[in-house]
Amino acid sequence: MSEHYYSQSPQSTSSPKTWNDSLRGKQYVFTSDRGVFAKHTIDFGTRLLIEHFQEPDVPGDLLDLGCGYGPIGIVLADVYQNRQVVLADVNERALLLAQENAAANGVENVTFVRSNRFSQLAGRSFSAIVTNPPIRAGKKVVYAMFEESKEALLDGGELWIVIQKKQGAASAKTKLADLFSTVDLVYRKKGYYVFRAINI
Repeated sequence: MSEHYYSQSPQSTSSPKTWNDSLRGKQYVFTSDRGVFAKHTIDFGTRLLIEHFQEPDVPGDLLDLGCGYGPIGIVLADVYQNRQVVLADVNERALLLAQENAAANGVENVTFVRSNRFSQLAGRSFSAIVTNPPIRAGKKVVYAMFEESKEALLDGGELWIVIQKKQGAASAKTKLADLFSTVDLVYRKKGYYVFRAINI
């Protein structure tokens, strides 16, 4: 079986890369590695999600679901320091990198959970869940993430996703509309769509 960035324990030889990047007007440093999504730089979809996310009106924790090496959760925790941000991923190497990246950027209002979707998040509720979903894992997995996210959102909470047109943005929006009464297109650029679904 070929290895994917959503593998639990990547077996590829570690070859970390570190770079600096500007997000929401501030410089950050990140390290990623083989066996982790986007191992050389912040991918375009993740960047759009970070730049266009808006804090929900509902008080409560935020969740970066499928956090990878952590750029979304770390930046949002830094921007919204009154919030606790949970970073969750099934990939052990990615989660370790996320912890190291949080420390490297001096971000402390974060916790880390190794979890296959919501398997280790039972009973937790969030005011917002943010994800750049693992499209290569298949539609069944991605849609299960949407369904489980709805169950984990507080009343008035929000699910934010980014997805490419060619990777099923239209059908993803239809799925979200089946689950949520309100689904907004927040931003669109170069074939990428940022959607916000509100749990009303």
